[in-house]
Amino acid sequence: MIRSELIQKLSEENPHLYQRDVERIVNSIFEEIIEAMAKGDRVELRGFGAFSVKKRDSRVGRNPRTGESVAVEEKHVPFFKAGKLLRDRLNGQDG
Repeated sequence: MIRSELIQKLSEENPHLYQRDVERIVNSIFEEIIEAMAKGDRVELRGFGAFSVKKRDSRVGRNPRTGESVAVEEKHVPFFKAGKLLRDRLNGQDG
């Protein structure tokens, strides 16, 4: 599901809301999650999962085409850990 499909589905399930308002709400939620993670905070959505940021140290990598050694800088990457309810639903259990 992509963002526009999520907005469409939420609009259909909530006919009392304008689609532009649903779009604004969805965009605000994503923006808040992004801002929190950019500050290094963890975002937990109970039953769904938790978003956090992990640090990857600098290292020496290899260019797969040439085999040449390449310095890879330290970076921060987003990380998602699924909650128990989500894992149970994915595995066919009604949590």
